[in-house]
Amino acid sequence: MSQIKKGAALNYINILLTNIIGLLLTPYIISKLGNGEFGLYTLIGSLVGYISVLDFGLNNTIIRFVSKYRAEKNKIGEENFLATSMIIYMFISVAVVIIGLITYFYIGQIFSNSLTIEEIDKAKIMFAILVFNLAISLPGGAFNGICFGLEEFVFPKLINIFRYILRTLVVITILSLGGKAISLVIIDTVFNVLIIAINIFYVFKKLKVKIKLHRFETKLIKEIFSYSVWIFIAVLVSQFQWKAGQMVLGVLTNTTVVAIFGVGIMLGTYYGAFSNAISGVFLPRATQMAVGKASGEELTDMMIKIGRISFIVLLYILGAFSLYGKQFVLLWVGETYYNSWLIALIIMIAYTPPLVQAFGQSILEAKNKMAFKVILYLFCIGIGTLLGAFLAKEHGGIGMITGSTIGWIIGQNILNIYYHKVIKINVIRFFKELILKTFPIFIVILILGFIINLIPGNGWLNFFIKSIMYSGVYALLMYNYGMLPYEKELIKSPLKHFKKN
Repeated sequence: MSQIKKGAALNYINILLTNIIGLLLTPYIISKLGNGEFGLYTLIGSLVGYISVLDFGLNNTIIRFVSKYRAEKNKIGEENFLATSMIIYMFISVAVVIIGLITYFYIGQIFSNSLTIEEIDKAKIMFAILVFNLAISLPGGAFNGICFGLEEFVFPKLINIFRYILRTLVVITILSLGGKAISLVIIDTVFNVLIIAINIFYVFKKLKVKIKLHRFETKLIKEIFSYSVWIFIAVLVSQFQWKAGQMVLGVLTNTTVVAIFGVGIMLGTYYGAFSNAISGVFLPRATQMAVGKASGEELTDMMIKIGRISFIVLLYILGAFSLYGKQFVLLWVGETYYNSWLIALIIMIAYTPPLVQAFGQSILEAKNKMAFKVILYLFCIGIGTLLGAFLAKEHGGIGMITGSTIGWIIGQNILNIYYHKVIKINVIRFFKELILKTFPIFIVILILGFIINLIPGNGWLNFFIKSIMYSGVYALLMYNYGMLPYEKELIKSPLKHFKKN
């Protein structure tokens, strides 16, 4: 099995593990911290998220350039590029610390109307620890980028799985002993340092990668930033997309509303992670296709294959959450978090089209044509955030996410025109083949799922019975009537391999 297939499989294992543990752990954390402190933990994480954009898109840049140099068999160029990147990262870490210090002294003023004096003191401590964490994590992430650029996905993903399991056990232990939100950020910082050290050892000792400055080239720095600046703005847009709502609600409302909104966002990002597990391993392949000057139809074919697989996975989750999500959230974290279900459902519906077209972004990155998308999204999501802030005054978290999603939808529709006209991706054919067989069967599954939902009861046993029945119906109908032959082969091939062994 290739590194790409193994990487995608490990991505799904990682996501399933992360989601399952996250779903089990979140109510435990809330019960130990309380709604207020959990909201504070979420809020400070969002604030630090804005500083994290100072990565300037270098991680994705490393993936792209390492893949490019390997395709060109340019070892000297690769070593020189990596050395130059590390010098840039050194300056970025210094900038993170400086901006973090400045922000630290203004936290009290920013949240003076929504946080108590005690909450502000806790917020400052958590913020300081997370800024230190970030200053180390940004350059440390470069070693993950090197692995991915070389299409070496297995080791870093296995390490990440191990880290998540161990972190979970430590979090449960610490909280059971009376630890609070500050303890959680300390735990995350310690684990980040350990994982970075392991990845560095793997890159140097196992992959035999060398980082050597053969010559300092201003031309190379310009080339790096001409590519990464648009990735940076894309990350900035992503921060607006997921974090701005929490910041707005933190200023306008209180930590409980932020907590409810944060749980909805968490469920929405879990949804997106299932699609990104597939598309996330295809940036090196997109780079190779771009270097090889693949035609628009060839790129469309690849986008359809990846998009359909994502679509089948996402429809399963979307259908289940639409039908049984409300019951799940009420059982999971209680009636206080009812709006979290609505917020997550709005995200899932609005987020599905961009997710199934995620390979399109990989193509834009590979072709160094991110400028249009990030400017478009910066504008559209900015407008959506302002609209959300206006609606939040009256409707809280629901108003905030409604405004935000309107911005996403407008931006994605305009981007499709760009894909079609400039990148030469046949968007009309993409959507036709995306829904071919799959969507009509999904409608039938939803009808049957609605009938299953009529089974009386509200407890966990009732929820699991419905979920298992829905999953069985989805798997049976989608496999037999909704999937194309090559998609069925993706399921049959690992099973055949398993039987042989």
